[in-house]
Amino acid sequence: MRLALITGEYPPLPGGVGDYTRELARAMQARGHAVAVWTDRRGEGEDASPFPVFRVVRRWDARAWFTLGRSLRAWQPDGVLLQYQAAAYGLGGAMNLWPAIARLWLGETPLVVTFHDLRVPYLFPKAGPLRTWSIRFLARRADGVIVTNHEDEAALRAAGIRSLWRIPIGSNIPPLSDPPPPRTARTRLGLPEDLPLVGFFGFLHPSKGFDILLEAIAMLTREGMAIGLVHIGATVAPSDPSQRDYAAWCHRRIRELGLEGYVWETGYRSPGEISLAFAAVDLCALPYRDGVSFRRGTLMAALAHGRAVISTFPRVPIPELQIGDPILLIPPEDPGALAHAIRRALEDPALRLRLERGARTLAEQFAWERIAAEVERVFQSLSVKSPG
Repeated sequence: MRLALITGEYPPLPGGVGDYTRELARAMQARGHAVAVWTDRRGEGEDASPFPVFRVVRRWDARAWFTLGRSLRAWQPDGVLLQYQAAAYGLGGAMNLWPAIARLWLGETPLVVTFHDLRVPYLFPKAGPLRTWSIRFLARRADGVIVTNHEDEAALRAAGIRSLWRIPIGSNIPPLSDPPPPRTARTRLGLPEDLPLVGFFGFLHPSKGFDILLEAIAMLTREGMAIGLVHIGATVAPSDPSQRDYAAWCHRRIRELGLEGYVWETGYRSPGEISLAFAAVDLCALPYRDGVSFRRGTLMAALAHGRAVISTFPRVPIPELQIGDPILLIPPEDPGALAHAIRRALEDPALRLRLERGARTLAEQFAWERIAAEVERVFQSLSVKSPG
């Protein structure tokens, strides 16, 4: 199969959708498929990729329809997979409408959309209900829809979408094959060697609850607990500059809570250094305001690294979280409950070990080979032949 992947962001730009696209492309290629990626011109000239990356789009507006269409027709794919997240396309709505005219170039080639979340685009002032309509229009005009989590699946099925598959994402940060001991990892990253460290991974966005974690750490320090917090990774996604105000507010809260000597930030790092940071922390706290979800690449990375994870109860039941001890769950937006869970996990090595084992077991379901095989089956069901 010749598979074309379209994404609004792509490495070297940091961003979960771009990283997902790269990892999926690698896994599909390993299964014998010819793969190519279409994206915009940011990062042009910095590709060192085993598959073609066509950086042809200037802006994600109506002009992108024609640019993509002509370039795709020249490559002649057997299937097209559009990675959708509103922020990755600058919160505009052009790509929500593209499937309506894509047949001009694609003919009968199946077009599938992966929704990384269902957050609506901005479109224009006072767009109101049109924003939700644009998401459903995109889903209905595609030949198939992939969602990454249980809650988005429930929402789209309720909206009448039937050609629908749930395929989780994997970790965009591969664990080191031979991670060093925590003390060595901390030395390499300039982190304190003997202080219990809680890790938080990902861009600062209100939905991820970093401010709630700051409140919890402040509670623990006031109780006399020696503890540190490590923010792993970059602060703000280039595709969503609206996060800057929240990030600035979080940094003010660090000062207001007296946490200047308790919080470390790695900043943007290579995947290997990010993996090293996971090896350095004792556990990961991911207090999502909207509940833990398998659409979160930050969660997948923590699980893949076998970290004990504290997160929040999901909005919809997730059967995989009811088996064993994969994640320690608490109510959302509750700094006190989070502080109690952190203390409990740090002071109970047996609990932490159970959580680490549970994380590794759960992470096996999100291997890229398995994800690629499921994507392959989606296109097979749409009458696209596999290689060989």
